[in-house]
Amino acid sequence: MKKFEWRKELKELYLPKNQPTVVEVPAMQFFTIEGSGNPNSEGFKENIETLYTVSYALRMMPKKGITPEGYYEYTVFPLEGIWDLDEEGRKLDYLSKDHFVLMIRQPDFVTEELFHTAIHIAKSKKADLLLEKVKFEQIEEGVCVQAMHIGSYDNEPETFALMEEFCRQNKLKRLEKTHKEIYISDARKTAPEKLKTVLRVKVTEI
Repeated sequence: MKKFEWRKELKELYLPKNQPTVVEVPAMQFFTIEGSGNPNSEGFKENIETLYTVSYALRMMPKKGITPEGYYEYTVFPLEGIWDLDEEGRKLDYLSKDHFVLMIRQPDFVTEELFHTAIHIAKSKKADLLLEKVKFEQIEEGVCVQAMHIGSYDNEPETFALMEEFCRQNKLKRLEKTHKEIYISDARKTAPEKLKTVLRVKVTEI
């Protein structure tokens, strides 16, 4: 059986160029968790651990004798985050990351029942995680502008500036203040200047 590799099959969504482009993002399934706090906080790391634990519980079900209908071998998708501003009227600040929704995409064969099974398996392994906060959701982003940011998270405003200029030149405007980040690199193992992060904003024509 061929293994599904998101890096090969979904380059347009997960490995874009570092110059801004327009992309149509279809409806996809995610395990999500919402929270607040700086990305360097322990609470943030616990949210990430919770999401990955549930995602791998699903991925490894066949080894526990559970083979879901339609199951196929796949690589777990990367962590994604939607970042928002908590206060109305604040200046758009891309370094403000206090309110977040973290998520990991799931294969199309996943159902609500499989989600609850994955939660049950995860709870048997690590009962102290934030499993009650995890949701199974379908999210459709629609038309977006995105680019690959290479470098430190602190330098993201430089790439966002390119995206904003791209929007001006192509008569596009942002639909909302939130933006998405997809973490292609593992920050624990990658030098800051080599980090790869997909930056994405929803847009519409002016």
